[in-house]
Amino acid sequence: MTVKYLQLEPTSEVPDISALNPFRAVVIVEENVSLEWQIKISNWLVSSGCLYMMAWGLNCVTWDDSVDLANLEQFNHGDIPDEKFVITTWHENEPLKQVFWFSKHSAFHPDVDIKNNLLLHISKQNNEKYLLDKYTKA
Repeated sequence: MTVKYLQLEPTSEVPDISALNPFRAVVIVEENVSLEWQIKISNWLVSSGCLYMMAWGLNCVTWDDSVDLANLEQFNHGDIPDEKFVITTWHENEPLKQVFWFSKHSAFHPDVDIKNNLLLHISKQNNEKYLLDKYTKA
């Protein structure tokens, strides 16, 4: 299992993460972002190969919705092939360690074996060592 940490500040440009395809993502939202940027990030996740997205933190329910919409738009609001369907969850009232546990032990796609994981940290401060350690111990 591969785990990659990526910290983005609100309004940041996005790197190419297509090498992770397919992957699951835990989106850790610690900063308020504009709706436009959230849509951009949601589209980027889906187009990069995210097949399971778990949102935690500020306005996490809106991230669940925006990734769902990005997945629908990828197929012009038509039928989504089973192997391209992005499963989304939000974890509004759970500690982050529970989300990490869920990601490692329960977040499985029914049609695709996902081996890569992305911890997408939306924050002005990098916390790579701490979050990777918490994910590893979950």
